[in-house]
Amino acid sequence: MTDHFAPTSRTVLRLTEYTKADQTEILGDGADPFGVADAGLTWLPKKDHFGIRQDGRLVAHTGLLQLPIVIGAVETEVVGIGGVAVAPDLRGQGLARSVVSAALDHARTMGPRFGLLFCRPPLVPLYQRLGWHLLDQGVQVEQPEGPVTMPLRTMWTPLHDGAYWPAGAVRLRSLPM
Repeated sequence: MTDHFAPTSRTVLRLTEYTKADQTEILGDGADPFGVADAGLTWLPKKDHFGIRQDGRLVAHTGLLQLPIVIGAVETEVVGIGGVAVAPDLRGQGLARSVVSAALDHARTMGPRFGLLFCRPPLVPLYQRLGWHLLDQGVQVEQPEGPVTMPLRTMWTPLHDGAYWPAGAVRLRSLPM
C-alpha cells in the first residue's frame, strides 16, 4: 500500500493560468479587491503565476512578468511582481511570504537583477519584512494616454548577489504590472 500525503498549506504551486474567478476565490467579488481603483491606472496581466491551495481552495497568489525599465542612464529589465493576494480569513499566517518567495525564486532564473512592485502605503512594512526596499522617488509608468507618475509606493529587491539599485530617474517602459 502506498501512502499519499496531502500538500501542506504552505506548498506553493505554479499555476497554468490565473483568472478573474481565481481572484474572486481568494479575495471575494468586491469592486476594488486590491484597493487601487482610485489610482486610475491600466495594468498589465502577469505572465507567470504562483498560488497556494488549502483544502482545495486557492487562498494566495502572486504573478510576475519581465519588463523594460530605464534607471538613470541604464536601460535594463526588471521582474515585476503584482497581484499579490491572500484570502482575508487567512492573513497573518505567512502565506504572502510563501507565495512571494516562490515567485522570486523563479524570478532569479529569468535574468534581470531586480524585482519591482507597486503597493499601497499600508503594505510597505509587509514588503520590507520580506526584504524589499522602498524607492523614495517618483517613478514614471506608461499609460494609454502617455507616461504618468505612479501614485503608489514603489519597492525593489535584488534578485542576485551584488545587485544594487542605480541612481537616477526611473521610468518603467510599459504599463505597470
